[in-house]
Amino acid sequence: MGKSKKTTIAVQGTEITIMSHQQGDYISLTDMLKAKDGDFFISDWLRNRNTVEFLGIWERVHNPEFNYGEFAIIRSSAGLNSYKISVKEWVAKTNAIGLRATAGRYGGTFAHKDIAFEFGMWISPEFKIYLIKEFQRLKDEENIRLQLEWNLQRTLAKVNYRIHTDAIKETLLPAVVTGTQASMVYANEADLLNVALFGNTAKEWRSQNPDTEGNIRDQATLEQLVVLTNLESLNAVFIRQGLPQPERLIKLNQIAITQIRSLLSSTALKRLK
Repeated sequence: MGKSKKTTIAVQGTEITIMSHQQGDYISLTDMLKAKDGDFFISDWLRNRNTVEFLGIWERVHNPEFNYGEFAIIRSSAGLNSYKISVKEWVAKTNAIGLRATAGRYGGTFAHKDIAFEFGMWISPEFKIYLIKEFQRLKDEENIRLQLEWNLQRTLAKVNYRIHTDAIKETLLPAVVTGTQASMVYANEADLLNVALFGNTAKEWRSQNPDTEGNIRDQATLEQLVVLTNLESLNAVFIRQGLPQPERLIKLNQIAITQIRSLLSSTALKRLK
């Protein structure tokens, strides 16, 4: 399943574990069973013909490696008194990805959220509604947090860009210049950072990406935005020190390479994504 992130939600007093990873969000059916009155097992749900049909359709839509031959055999037996299958057997025989049986500290049976919502109906219709509601609340909170983090980085980049342009005005611009001269100097300094970080000027990037919305900086990654913020501040310092543009480009490029390498290996930054 790859590296997972564990979160929990409370549904009608029952704590439900959610494991999120590249394949999507998987919800613990084992935890959900705690909300069911009376004896009920996941194997009871899995032997139902309607359940098997639903799982088969879900796998057909999402799983190109699904074993339809084994699925046909299972479907023909589903609903019979003699039919019984475990989650591990289902996964092993059909190569299914919608259900997972895991061991360890956070072990149990997990289902992709689409399937878990369907399973929630077997607990009770009311439980299913609250499960969907709490899951969506969790996702909304995560999206808000990520958006705030992204906006913070964009704001830092804009603030430092103002510091950067102020340094250019104080140090590089003659006392009296035309609008055209001023814009050319600003553009050159902006492209200095573009080349140091992205390897292209804004114009070169646009010619290579004619159908892409926005500009070269709009398409920047979180790592690139963090480094861009640092490069703008450093370039302002270099400008005040009187370093010529070629020398600054070499220094900034070396710094960009070092910082990008560090950020790509940073576990703290990965948690923000």
